[in-house]
Amino acid sequence: MRIAGTKMAFPPYYFRQEEVVAALKSYWDEGMENPAVLERLHGRTGVDGRYFSRPLDAYKELDTWGKTNDVWIETAVQLGEEAIGGLLQETGLNPEKLGTIISVSVTGVACPTVEARLINTMGLPVHVKRTPIFGLGCVAGASGLARAADYVKAYPDQAAILLSVELCSLTWQRGNRNMPNLIASGLFGDGCGVALLVGEQLAAEMTGGNPERLGPRVMDSRATFYPNSEEVMGWAISEKGFQIVLSADVPTVVKQHLGANVDAFLATHGMTRAGIASWIMHTGGPKVLDANAEALGLTREDFHLSWEALRRAGNLSSASVLMVLDEVMRAHRPKAGSRSLLVAMGPGFCSEMLLLEWS
Repeated sequence: MRIAGTKMAFPPYYFRQEEVVAALKSYWDEGMENPAVLERLHGRTGVDGRYFSRPLDAYKELDTWGKTNDVWIETAVQLGEEAIGGLLQETGLNPEKLGTIISVSVTGVACPTVEARLINTMGLPVHVKRTPIFGLGCVAGASGLARAADYVKAYPDQAAILLSVELCSLTWQRGNRNMPNLIASGLFGDGCGVALLVGEQLAAEMTGGNPERLGPRVMDSRATFYPNSEEVMGWAISEKGFQIVLSADVPTVVKQHLGANVDAFLATHGMTRAGIASWIMHTGGPKVLDANAEALGLTREDFHLSWEALRRAGNLSSASVLMVLDEVMRAHRPKAGSRSLLVAMGPGFCSEMLLLEWS
């Protein structure tokens, strides 16, 4: 199984962090009792700016969950069409070879789902298998890649597309000024990432018998669930929509589990951490990235592409790790024969890893 290509798409509105802070001071109905708190929290996120689904002053009009979710559907379809269309053009894939579309998101809901709407708007094959996944949060970028790889392993003459659309700005909670919501308002952004995975038979057909011209081979994947940790991260869902659940224990959970998880996974391939040439890590946030480095005995420089993605676009939830992967594919491709580990963590609490080999 190979990753044949990746593509990102973003809404047209981009604002620097100081612009967002100014808008949020008037966003909450009763105003901020201590605006300096918001400024301090946003200043510690490591984010310079983010993409938004609407102009900042338009969010006040989204005063019900229904209105917000309508914007989510409209924007998700637009970004999905842009990203998938660009991916098909860049890779030259015959759409008739597309066997499945796996869509992941945790910031909006639609029925029919986004990938169903895209089949109509893009004229994709009517027999494509659809698998929409909701609720995995930040880990879904890695989990979706793993499930897509499983599919093309079973059907080596077919392709699978992973579509991640996360419009985190549309989950802002009016009137909620608790600490998790304030942090989330400064950390998360909007964006869409897609990846194309192809079976070995199709890879050979696409490249004239030279599949190494594509992206890395997916050697293996592993998911790990951490029992009784469901309160660490997620949503509290009410008539107001999605309210963030974000515990200060997230970095602690990472430090407790990630190192042992990685070591056990690599050991099944006779490897250690020293054998990993590059790390494709979900952006999380500063505390989470630092916890990742501590858990794995690595440095900030080992995750420099994740830090840079966080700086440029914030945490895109499930699309974050795809943004880092896209940067690796386009500008930082490791040398032939080297291996990368792609890692994300999310609600559950859980982790998912993919071992990649470059050629």
